[in-house]
Amino acid sequence: MGNLCGKESKPDDPFKQPGRTLGSAPPPSSGTSKLPPGASTSPKISGPGRTLGASGRSDTGDARRAAAQAAEGRARANQPRGKLSTQLAAQKQQRRTDTLGQASEDERRLRDADASAEARNWN
Repeated sequence: MGNLCGKESKPDDPFKQPGRTLGSAPPPSSGTSKLPPGASTSPKISGPGRTLGASGRSDTGDARRAAAQAAEGRARANQPRGKLSTQLAAQKQQRRTDTLGQASEDERRLRDADASAEARNWN
């Protein structure tokens, strides 16, 4: 049976020819890879190395100043600006136990209100 929708294989298809066994493979080359002409085995480096992104001279004071300015900018961005952001900042500072305690207290108040309403409707 053949493929109904496909094309017939060409006679020079490599998969139509018989394969070879593992023992019949050609012997490996001399073990050294051949480099293209003009390529040397080790690159010639002249002069001191440079840091990636460096501008030629190392100025640590400038880097420190830039890092300090970035830290100040991040600190200014985190300051609360309005009512909602102050509430959000306070909520972020709460611990897990504080948050769970607040939720538990809200549930107790709801149950008490429901019990009071049910008692009023009973009479």
